[in-house]
Amino acid sequence: MSYDIERYLNVRSASGASFGPEGDRLSFLMDTTGTSQVWTMDAPKEWPVQRTFYEERVTFASWSPERDELAFGMDEGGNERAQLYRLSGDGSEVVNLTGRPDAKHRWGGWSHDGERFAFTSNRRDESVFDVYVQGRDETGNEAELVHEGDGWLTPAGWSPSDDRLLVHEAYSNVDQDVYVLDLETGDFECITPHEDEIRFSSPSFGPNGDAVYCCTGDGSDTLYLARIDLDTLEREVVEDGGDWNVDGVSVDHESGRFAFSRNVDGYTDLTVAEFTGPTEYDAFPSPDLPGGIAGGVSWGPDAEQYAITATGAAVNTNVYVVETETGDTERWTYAATAGIPEDSFREPELVHVESFDGVEVPGFLTLPEDAADGDAASGDGDTPVVVSIHGGPESQRRPSFNPVKQYFLNRGYAYFEPNVRGSTGYGETYTRLDDVEKRMDSVADVKACVEWLHDHPAVDPDRIACMGGSYGGFMVLACMTEYPDLWAAGVDVVGIANFVSFLENTGEWRRKLREAEYGSLEHDREFLESISPINNVESIAAPLFVLHGENDPRVPVGEAEQIAEGVREQGVPVRKLIFDDEGHGFSKLENRVEAYSAVADFLDEHV
Repeated sequence: MSYDIERYLNVRSASGASFGPEGDRLSFLMDTTGTSQVWTMDAPKEWPVQRTFYEERVTFASWSPERDELAFGMDEGGNERAQLYRLSGDGSEVVNLTGRPDAKHRWGGWSHDGERFAFTSNRRDESVFDVYVQGRDETGNEAELVHEGDGWLTPAGWSPSDDRLLVHEAYSNVDQDVYVLDLETGDFECITPHEDEIRFSSPSFGPNGDAVYCCTGDGSDTLYLARIDLDTLEREVVEDGGDWNVDGVSVDHESGRFAFSRNVDGYTDLTVAEFTGPTEYDAFPSPDLPGGIAGGVSWGPDAEQYAITATGAAVNTNVYVVETETGDTERWTYAATAGIPEDSFREPELVHVESFDGVEVPGFLTLPEDAADGDAASGDGDTPVVVSIHGGPESQRRPSFNPVKQYFLNRGYAYFEPNVRGSTGYGETYTRLDDVEKRMDSVADVKACVEWLHDHPAVDPDRIACMGGSYGGFMVLACMTEYPDLWAAGVDVVGIANFVSFLENTGEWRRKLREAEYGSLEHDREFLESISPINNVESIAAPLFVLHGENDPRVPVGEAEQIAEGVREQGVPVRKLIFDDEGHGFSKLENRVEAYSAVADFLDEHV
């Protein structure tokens, strides 16, 4: 049975759970109203209660450890200048804690007594982030600036005694540091000193506050779980990731229980355990979670249970609660599937494609039902394909639920999602294969994947379209300029058309990080101009659809304007759709419906 795009976009998700102070309530984000809002539940399978009612999306919610109240974050119109708010547990009172709409605020967690919270913000200088601590009763400019930063600082949590903060600093996707900020003395100590580029991520104080646990790639191509002794700064291995990244850790300070996950070819391998020594632990039984992707662990009191979000390619996103010692799992939320039968959602096949230089490119191929049952056997392919390219580029397409993908599968399209070189999840060497002057090698990976699709018995080689957002939008445009004969159409969502104008106009706080990946305006301008699709626009031959948000702080809307005009001047069919109340992507349901209805019509016409 066929369903329209509005039905698929009304498939709901519930995620980002947080336990109330007594462990008998959960908060979470759910998009029932069309944008993510704060909801609460007192027991599994109960009807959830909506606590916030905004047109704008809520980005996180965190329950106080001691009071019946939550903190949450929200920006305006997709501008990413998030403000922090305090919400009473019954939803009756909302207090704007920051009141600085001109600045970004990055949540750093409650102190253990619930009296204070930490955040970083670029209030003082738009290009850098400082560290602040604020009392729960304080608002606006009452926050205390406890450290002036000079880069991209993110608070990573309080020490067990609430006298120190962990602070993470990113210089690039493959180079970070972790600091301990003493709130009494102001000392800001780097606990990860290094000379070469090394990754440090997901830091957390250990149970006694004498060590920090984090994921690092020091001396390894993949990330592993390490312990850093705060007296000696010696690093010890807790868990080696092997061929795969250990990509997150969560520690409960009071119990010594913790969880970490491996990213195994895009799927989650979760371990929940209890420390028996500085680097030794006993593991608990693994939970039985659907879908293959899980994360966002939130511990209940004494870590006797934890909440976790689970999803999968054919499983919409929901919250589950797990008994720590037994692994017994109970589903709490039942985010609706809009009346679409769950067994109609399609699962992907994990494939590996050899690229031009022998590098293997992982990808997920999902076929529509008819193609899987018929055309593949006949060898006479007539299935159109959407090649969907992720953004980042330091990101990874994983088999989580995507209603847009399921919609196109329902319409008879196949869907191919490559993780081209530059993607994370496959080791640092693979992630760095597209750096600066090697940028176009990732575009050549897409060509190799399309040629592989040509040989697939279900695929019609003349009906292949590319679609991507953000950096994925650049990839779409680059694929269309470099290999114009491969494509029946292209869809560019908030994409980069001109690296020079993008770097000149992106948010001040992002430029340094982006130059570390793409190349700098000072040293690499000529190269950046040479690979910018706008400067090769005459090669585009296939129809193009460009979508963007007027308030996009990452990739300014001018990128959409210039590529649409450039293609139009070549006499190639082009459509442009700009949303004046969106930023880097589309968060509002009515806009998503309009956008993807238009994309579907465009692809039906040209593919």
